[in-house]
Amino acid sequence: MQRLDGGAMFGVVPKPLWQRRIEPDARNRIPLALRCLLIETRDALVLVDNGVGNKEPDKFRDIYGIENSPLGGEACATRLEESLAGAGFTPADVDVMIDTHLHFDHAGGNTVIEGDALRLTFPRARYVVQRGEWEYAHRRNERIQASYLAHNFDPVEAAGAFRFVTGEQEIVPGVSVRPTPGHTPHHQSVLVRSGGETACFLADLVPTTAHLPLPWIMGYDVEPLVTLESKRHLLGEAQREGWLLIFEHDPITAWGRLDPSGDKPVLLPADAT
Repeated sequence: MQRLDGGAMFGVVPKPLWQRRIEPDARNRIPLALRCLLIETRDALVLVDNGVGNKEPDKFRDIYGIENSPLGGEACATRLEESLAGAGFTPADVDVMIDTHLHFDHAGGNTVIEGDALRLTFPRARYVVQRGEWEYAHRRNERIQASYLAHNFDPVEAAGAFRFVTGEQEIVPGVSVRPTPGHTPHHQSVLVRSGGETACFLADLVPTTAHLPLPWIMGYDVEPLVTLESKRHLLGEAQREGWLLIFEHDPITAWGRLDPSGDKPVLLPADAT
């Protein structure tokens, strides 16, 4: 869980509108999940995104309202590792680690610190990211530098563990990445296809269900008009084909399908999905 400024999360949408969807705290922050997706395929164990990790100082954790300590104590470094254990896996079981992009709340768990040592969290995995995202993360201009923390991804490259891709590509059978630019120029979402069904891990294209309306776009997005068109295209396809949509940051709703009869992207009631 983390908490980010509500105004930043909703950009130009007025507060009287967005606070009806997600109530802010006294510091104007809204609660946000750090939801990751574990995919078991015949060929590989795939993890999509990995939260914030455990490397940031207390001041950072307070500013961003981060709650990531394992609930069961110190047996695991983070809540993600604890959740993997609950599913019967360890980080060493992960074959493919897909980073939708390299912001600290999505790729912070690429690496973990133990004592004074920094190591890769998933020692056997190939880390998949768009090559353009990797290059963009190193531009270090003032607008984006706070979101890209080098210790989350430079050690992965130094270890030769990155698999850089360009454009839409199948990573393992049934799991593919699709560029959905706008939040960052090389942001990608993840499609999972099995048994005639499609699920889409939206990541920061549509971080919460409150961001389903096309113009409800985060102030964090560096190319908001590109986000608008990415949303229009992807959500239109999802609505026509009945995809299951997975929301990374929604504090309550993990997934849902769009009403196929509407002219706007609206989730079906939970008991209808």
